[in-house]
Formats: sequence, C-alpha cells, structure tokens
Amino acid sequence: MAAAELTAHQLIAQHRPTLDQALETIRTRAYWSPHPEHPKAYGENGSLGMAEGKAAFDALLGTRLDLGQPGTDDWVGGEVSPYGIELGVTYPHADIDVLLPAMRAGQRAWRDAGAEMRAVVCLEILKRISDRTHEFAHAVMHTSGQAFMMAFQAGGPHAQDRGLEAVAYAYVEQVRTPDTAEWTKPQGKREPLALNKQFTPVPRGIALLIGCNTFPTWNGYPGLFASLATGNAVLVKPHPRAVLPFALTVQVAREVLAEAGFDPNLVALTAERPGEGIAKTLATRPEIRIIDYTGSTAFGDWLEANARQAQVYTEKAGVNTVIVESTDNYKGMLSNLAFSLSLYSGQMCTTPQNLLIPRDGIRTEEGPKSYDEVVADLAKSVGGLLGDDARANALLGAIVNPDVKARLEAASGLGEVALASREIRNPEFPDAVVRTPVIVKLDGAKPDAEAAYMSECFGPVSFAVAVDSAEEAVGLLRRTIRDKGAMTVGAYTTSQEVEQTVQEACLEECAQLSLNLTGGVYVNQTAAFSDFHGSGGNPAANAALCDGAFVANRFRVVEVRRQA
Repeated sequence: MAAAELTAHQLIAQHRPTLDQALETIRTRAYWSPHPEHPKAYGENGSLGMAEGKAAFDALLGTRLDLGQPGTDDWVGGEVSPYGIELGVTYPHADIDVLLPAMRAGQRAWRDAGAEMRAVVCLEILKRISDRTHEFAHAVMHTSGQAFMMAFQAGGPHAQDRGLEAVAYAYVEQVRTPDTAEWTKPQGKREPLALNKQFTPVPRGIALLIGCNTFPTWNGYPGLFASLATGNAVLVKPHPRAVLPFALTVQVAREVLAEAGFDPNLVALTAERPGEGIAKTLATRPEIRIIDYTGSTAFGDWLEANARQAQVYTEKAGVNTVIVESTDNYKGMLSNLAFSLSLYSGQMCTTPQNLLIPRDGIRTEEGPKSYDEVVADLAKSVGGLLGDDARANALLGAIVNPDVKARLEAASGLGEVALASREIRNPEFPDAVVRTPVIVKLDGAKPDAEAAYMSECFGPVSFAVAVDSAEEAVGLLRRTIRDKGAMTVGAYTTSQEVEQTVQEACLEECAQLSLNLTGGVYVNQTAAFSDFHGSGGNPAANAALCDGAFVANRFRVVEVRRQA
C-alpha cells in the first residue's frame, strides 16, 4: 500500500461541499450538476480540452493498458468501434484465484475509514474522471456507437452525476445509524442497566459489476460507486465490445485509492478472451456478494435465479409504451416523439417502442386527426428531423452490433411500413453502419401483430398500434408492463379522466410516467438527483437508479455492545 499523498483533511476540505450539495439535491429533487455539459467548459484547471482529450484517446490506440493488478495471466482485447476503427488496446486477463484474495485484503482498512472518508475518496475519483471527460467521450463513442455529443454528455457528465448520486445515497444510508450510543434503562430502586453500543457499517464483500455495451459508464457508475462507497471492493467485468471506458475508470480509481493510502486492489478489472463468457463463473463465486448487471432479460433472470450468494441488482429489457389519445400541441408532440425515436438509433432501454393510437383518430388543436394521419405525420416528422445527413449522423450515431441491424431489417416484414429505414453515410467514418428508424403499422386486435408489439425489438424500430379506444390502450399498457416490463411510459392526452386512468395504471404497475412532453425534455432521458431511472417494481428492472433501496443492502450494520 502506497503512503498517503491525499490526506483525509485535504479530501474532506475539497469534496465535502459537493457532497453536501448532492445530499440537499436528492432531498429537494431540483436541478443541479457539478459536471459541465458543454465541451468548451473543459481545458482549464487541469482538465483536458477538446484537442487534448482526442489526442489522449488516440494515444491509447494499439497500446497495452497495464493496471498493475495481481494475478494477470494474459492480455486480451479485440474491440472494434461501431464506426469501423480497430482500437487495438489490450487489457489484463485475471487469474481469479489470485485476484479475488488480493481484492479482499484491503477491505478492512476501507471499512474502518468510515462513510465520510469513503465518500470523499469516491468524489476525488469522479473529479479526475471529469477532468478527462473528452478522453472518456471518445472511448464511449468508439465502443458504444453513440454520436460524439451524446457520448460526451451521457458518457461523461451525466454518468458522473449518476455516480455522485449513488455516493450521496450511500452516505445517507450509512449515517442513518449513529456510530455510538449510550443506552441506559431505569430499574426503579436498583442501579440502571447501562451499555455502550458501537454501530459499524460492514460491507457485504466483493461486488461484481457486469458492464453493458450501449451505455457502459452511465449504467455502470451507479453500481460501482454505490458498492465502493459502502465499503465493498469492486471487480469490473466489462462487455467485450466496451472495455476501454471501464479500463480507464479502474485506472483512475486505483490511482486515487493508492494516493489516499488505501489498497488499489479494492477496484480491479477482468477482461475476457473472445467467447470465454466468464460472467457466469464470476457471478457464482462465493467471494462475490453483490452483482450489478445491465443487459438482456435472459441473463438477468439467470443471475437472479443462480447467483444465490449475492445481492443482485438488474436492469433488463422492457417494452416501452406511449399512449397518444389527444393533444393541444400537435406539432410539438410529433417533434418530441420524432426525437425520442431517433436518438442514438433507438438503442436506449428507455426509447419508446409501442405507440398506442385509437383507430378512430385523436383530437388536436388543429382538429381531428385520423390514425393514418397521425402515423403519416409522425413519419414525416422523423424524416424531416433526419433529412440532413450531417444532422442525422449527429443524432443517430452508429448501429452498435449486427443483431440490432438484423432486427431493423426484419421489422419491415411485420406489418405495413409507414416509414422505411434508410442508410446514411458517415463521411468521417465510412465503415459505420448508420440507419434511420423504421415505423411499422400494426392492428392491435390481430393476434399475429401481438407477437411483434409484445416483444422487445431493441433498436430503431417502433410500432404504431391501432387500438379501439383509450380504455383499451390503458388495458394493453397494463398488460405490457406486467408481462414484459417498461423502463418508461409516455402519454399524450387533454382529458383529465384519461390522464388519471393512465397515471393510476402506472402507479399500480410501478412504471415511470411522462405526460404531454412537447418541448426539450424527452421520455427517454432522465436527470440524476431528480428523476428515477426504472422503478424496480416491474420486470424491466429489479432496482431503480437511484434510491435508498439501491444502496442500503450493499452493507449491514454490525453492533458491538459493552457493559458501561
């Protein structure tokens, strides 16, 4: 263990104000972020500017990223950017029987450091990641296929916000119980009974973070920092196509831990050989006591059923629905939906899939609109938004893997195509696979259509489902959430009765609802410190980002009583 270069006093003085602001913000649910969203905000006070960040990323290509971990028995890599670039970076492959004991060795000192010290160390890690946001943005872009601005914001400040949010919740839950208490029970004429009591938050053990391909940092940082802040060591197992953002994260975390006088092996990376599939092996190891996972329903269900020794937090798949019943801002509704369907080629767990529209049409401030008119106008709005190739590339990014492309191509055979997908060329990255969304019309009353709209079709595919009434739409919404889960629900209505019915359905089925969004906020976006991502109450996810339940069971409080 390195001698401490960062003292507790220094870390608390620098980061306690940020922690306090985060604690206040999760209480008020107001807007706040300490991490700038604009690329030009970086480049001073030790942070990398645009050119420096790009240069730092370029310098990583074709190199070996040695993290100084024990138990490294091989070097593995093979990431290819969705934009067509071979990254050529290699990472440590771990002998788990060597690495896991090394990770456990530092947990006692980390536990004894206390909640505040752990929190400010985590904030120092986040600060250093923030200073390298431009470098991380390119790493996220070239592993996820996000367009640069989205990779910069979602992979940078928004991910960092989610990490900080998790630290704040972790701190609150740990300090809920005092460190010590003097307990006295009167006994009448006899001497009172007196005990001194000590309460210590005790980590569960080693946490395993299983990363995803599409949003490695945004989805990964909450679990990573929630576990670390509550005293657990964290082993990061990235998705094989998105190792670099996590490797850089682990590198920063290990540096900060060592400088603060803690064992750097509290955070480690394990990359895998092609086809090795080490997640199942790791997930059932007795040392692994916490698992965070984002990805397919099938593997999430497997983890919940088989990793019995661990507390498992999963974000899986769902079928997100928007009910379109009526609106007083028709153009605003179409514009908002068009952007929601297009952003990152629909490769978000929050992107709407099913648009439930009455077959007799909807009411608008422009007069009645038939089902066919609504679908045609939405198709036109998406086409207009993505009509300019430069703007389309900036919104769509690249298709993340061949499976998404295959689903997109197959979707046109499921029903009448209202908007065909088209190929777009990216002049900067000619090998990128870029496709606009497809909108398919389906009749909700037909059994063959149900097979399509009741299954998740991850990617730039949406179904305009004709239903008999708003009542039928709400009934279908309930069934979809209950059977398939939903990360998001949207609704457009000017009817107070319909609004209340949709709201009640979402409350009873436990799904997050957005009503009548027509401006610059979209159903597939959530803000840290204020919005909950997922609910933990339907099949799409068993946890929410972020609430007390997400952090409280990562530690237990152990009591020691002494006779006074």
